[in-house]
Amino acid sequence: MYAEGVPEAADVEPEATADDPEAADVEPEATAHDPEAADVEPEAAAHGPEAADVDSKATAEDSEAAAELSEAVDIEFNPPDDGSERATVRSDPADMLRKTSLRAALVVVALALVGSLDGGRFASLSGALVRRVAAQQDEAGSPRRLSQLTILQINDVYSTVPINDVGGLARVATLKQRVSAQNHPVILALAGDFLSPSVASTVFKGEQMIATLNAAGLDYATLGNHEFDFGIDVLKQRMSESKFTWVVSNVLDAKGKTIGPAVPYVVRQIGPLKIGIIGLCITTSTIAPAWKDQFRFTPAADAAAQYLPMLKRAGADAVVALTHLTFAEDRQLAAAFPQIDVIVGGHEHYPLTATESHTLISKAGSDARFVARIDLLRTSGPRGVLERFFELVPMTNAIPSDPATAAVADSFETRLGTELDTVVGTSTVPLDATDRRLVGETALGNLVADALRDDVNADVGLSNAGGARGSRVYPAGPLTRRTLLSIHPFGNVTCKVAVSGRVLLEALNHGVSKLPGGAGQFPQISGVTMHVDTNAPSGARVTDVKVNGAPLDLQKTYTVALPDYVMQGGDGYSMFPGQKVLVDAQSGDLVVTALEKYIAKKGTVSPAIEGRVVIPR
Repeated sequence: MYAEGVPEAADVEPEATADDPEAADVEPEATAHDPEAADVEPEAAAHGPEAADVDSKATAEDSEAAAELSEAVDIEFNPPDDGSERATVRSDPADMLRKTSLRAALVVVALALVGSLDGGRFASLSGALVRRVAAQQDEAGSPRRLSQLTILQINDVYSTVPINDVGGLARVATLKQRVSAQNHPVILALAGDFLSPSVASTVFKGEQMIATLNAAGLDYATLGNHEFDFGIDVLKQRMSESKFTWVVSNVLDAKGKTIGPAVPYVVRQIGPLKIGIIGLCITTSTIAPAWKDQFRFTPAADAAAQYLPMLKRAGADAVVALTHLTFAEDRQLAAAFPQIDVIVGGHEHYPLTATESHTLISKAGSDARFVARIDLLRTSGPRGVLERFFELVPMTNAIPSDPATAAVADSFETRLGTELDTVVGTSTVPLDATDRRLVGETALGNLVADALRDDVNADVGLSNAGGARGSRVYPAGPLTRRTLLSIHPFGNVTCKVAVSGRVLLEALNHGVSKLPGGAGQFPQISGVTMHVDTNAPSGARVTDVKVNGAPLDLQKTYTVALPDYVMQGGDGYSMFPGQKVLVDAQSGDLVVTALEKYIAKKGTVSPAIEGRVVIPR
């Protein structure tokens, strides 16, 4: 019986599984009524009232920064004649300073997504604006000040330290401490994807994330697709190291048992609110095929239908779904289960906030560049409702790092050692690892595909675009091992298969099937050129295919270099499993090793967009 997913709840039965009928017998009195369960963690409040100080007035310097910010980007939504939303540009600094928290969120999101400012300038400008807005929201008597519980949300966090001076789990720790110091019950929740991928995770397999999240005071997490990257044994080890609770409602091990110490739901009294939490993970082809057989997956909607009634029977008056699903799946979940008050979601790497029916859906971007703050207030009386207040808080240098958390993060950075800083070669051009790679040919994609093809001497190189990471443009200049690991951190292996021209064409068509939408399956290719008609039916979009300059022969056999992830059917490449394998995952080089060898051999690389994938716009 799962009444409380915290270690002190003695009535949790470790042997119970999600399939155990007894797990459904939850009585309200079985939940944790220990008054201590409602207390904010002592260590979170021990930082004293000074941690809660928020500038109540913008300084003259802040005012100047905010004015400059409004000139840099000022977004307002105005409905045009057709009733749709559009963004228009304004340039009124005085008006900017009077806008609400939503205004602040729009501005800082725009800055982050446009990327027009360097990290330090972004931190200075957005920090000034957010300090003014936060002070207004926390005035005595403001609705948010009366709220009964604050949820701080992060998701898709791959770095423990700031990137370009934005993000960093030590700043997240400080934010939690500040909210706690205001005598405000607070929980910090992570909506999946943090054990991998990253440079550090290639070495530590997620150990650095658990240690730093423990220090930061994380309370709850659920699985994302990248928690499966190292297999079930590593996942269980990371779970055993966690001081926070893993809430996993729709994934079991292959025997139908819960994974390690994970619980399928939580009901917890926090102050005047009794909060219920379920955790739902994506179950699609984004999960590494090599490890998928170690787990048993249940559709998110089925798990929600099983556990949500238990939360209500246990007396939960605020229901939270901690999810790692696509935005479309979150909306479907909210539409099907209006009893969910808040979906704290992940998977998308950009901030999203929406309502579907009654439910607030929030996603906070990636790498803790932002923390979504969601305040809950249950109004009294027969017509009482759960009010929700939202703010997107940028993690800039306006928020100092918690020293204890920073020390843990820095210790792992130091342990990576100087070896990762060895220069392998030089690129004369920037390498774009942004989401542009998911919708078209890129110089970086061509470099990776060329390296795969060269490593195993294949006719064709094919790399799924989602395999390249970093979410940034790597500048021209020296390429270190650290940079290459950042670009390709998954530990995938270079393989080689023999396929017919017909299978190759099927693979290329699958790769572009989601255009114009971006997808990790988009094929970055070498040795091949093709034209793509996005208006044609899926499966018939690719034409004029040439392999090394010659027209594709559907009956001919071609050799294809590809990551083992794709060879095993990852990202939906279902045509590759069962093909003749010439270099298997036990024999091939790591993709990052193939990339390093290729660059080292060349010394200097100058990849370019060459028209390998032509998509008329």
